Amino acid sequence: MSEKLVIFDTTLRDGEQAPGFSMNVDEKVRLALQMEKLGVDVIEAGFPISSVGDFEAVKKVAESVKEIGVAGLCRANKKDIEDGWEALQSAPRARIHTFIATSDIHMKHKLKKDKEEVLTIAEDSVKFARNLCEDVEFSAEDATRTDLDFLCRVVETVINAGAKTVNIPDTVGYTAPIEFEQIISTIMNKVPNVDKANISVHCHNDLGLAVANSLAAIKAGARQVECTINGIGERAGNASLEEVVMSLYVRKDLFDYVNCTVNTSELYRASRLLTSITGVEVQPNKAIVGKNAFAHEAGIHQDGVLKERTTYEIMTPESVGFPSNKLVLGKHSGRHAFVQRLQDLGFELQSYDLEKAFAKFKELADKKKEVYDEDLETIIENQISEAKEFYSLEYLNIVSGNTSIPTSTVQIVDEKGNITTDASTGDGPVDASFKAIERITGIPGRLKKYRINAVTAGKDAQGEVVVSVDFEKSGNEITGRGYSTDVVEASAKAYLNALNRYLLRKNSKIKKTSEGI
Repeated sequence: MSEKLVIFDTTLRDGEQAPGFSMNVDEKVRLALQMEKLGVDVIEAGFPISSVGDFEAVKKVAESVKEIGVAGLCRANKKDIEDGWEALQSAPRARIHTFIATSDIHMKHKLKKDKEEVLTIAEDSVKFARNLCEDVEFSAEDATRTDLDFLCRVVETVINAGAKTVNIPDTVGYTAPIEFEQIISTIMNKVPNVDKANISVHCHNDLGLAVANSLAAIKAGARQVECTINGIGERAGNASLEEVVMSLYVRKDLFDYVNCTVNTSELYRASRLLTSITGVEVQPNKAIVGKNAFAHEAGIHQDGVLKERTTYEIMTPESVGFPSNKLVLGKHSGRHAFVQRLQDLGFELQSYDLEKAFAKFKELADKKKEVYDEDLETIIENQISEAKEFYSLEYLNIVSGNTSIPTSTVQIVDEKGNITTDASTGDGPVDASFKAIERITGIPGRLKKYRINAVTAGKDAQGEVVVSVDFEKSGNEITGRGYSTDVVEASAKAYLNALNRYLLRKNSKIKKTSEGI
């Protein structure tokens, strides 16, 4: 009989700690609701004590989800645990996740404590957390570089103290599958009370082995996997949720002893939502959710797939919610076809949002011959991301040429409805537009990165511009994205999107921490 495998998603905590992936409270809630739709078992919403913003995010996520467990990360001390518990009060199933490092290198250089001191702190922290919350998880940070006999002592001690889940993290992505399988097997066979808790794993991808290590751990008896959408996270990232889940789904013959209840058809939507929020795309050849994951260019591959799909496809695009692009919409398409396609793509819109989205679709359809699924996703995601704006683009006019000075006239509406128009020259139309925006808002920004992508194919493709900007010399790069069939307009929208994100975070006074497991 198969055993339940718990999928613990830490996209909002460990994933967000990666540079360029910071999210505000509303963005975290949007992603959390999608993860609930995806069907993960537990979502780690943040590190409550790290900042006011993270505390509010954990609290808001706990209030917003209806069914899944919500965890908050806490260091092994009373203040962290108390703050974590306060943030988690409204969760349908709250989990306090506390941790302390157990490897010699961490204990000596970071904690400056010996083994017995660390063991006592771990035990006391779990007991304290257990008095507040029924569901407590403990993580032995840097477990794979920890003396194995001591690690077994730690696991036994925290289980006796009340931990229902004990996590064995490969914090620096150091271990290999054959070694990790032995570590988990030793714990399963040597710790006398191991049957009273779930053994979990949290693998980092520094050597590209995070998913392989997670699967090896499952084979050895681990029954919780901690992972992130698109594999984001510290340094090289975490085990990719979609890769772990689809490995179990496709290779049921090897993993029939575990039961994973994730709704795989929502994987692509979760991936797209994350890229929409962060502005960071996955590489084209990314397994499961990359744009080339189900593409066939080689003639022999195309011939094989046409004759029998399984010759070169081990899973269907539909199984992960990947759009097929079979229905192409245009300017003559009606509201019914538009709504049907949005429903097929997994969007649920209120009537006001629907009318606004349909108007944007018609506007785009007048500029393009064909409107693809990616265009529709862009319309909806861009509309959602613009729901809260300090500044929005009302009008843009460019004068440019090889014998004229590039000039941009920009009209912007602020949050109070005031309209301001100004113009500026620059090294090109994009630079001139950015300078005009800077003149209107009075907020200086330094462009650090600029990228253009074609959302769909063809000469009339909708363009996506992604920018990273350092505003007011804050030292923080803020990512923004904009969409249009006109690249200069998309650039202005991307710059304003970054500016709005900057102002939102500045007002929220969100400060991030690099601590984690």
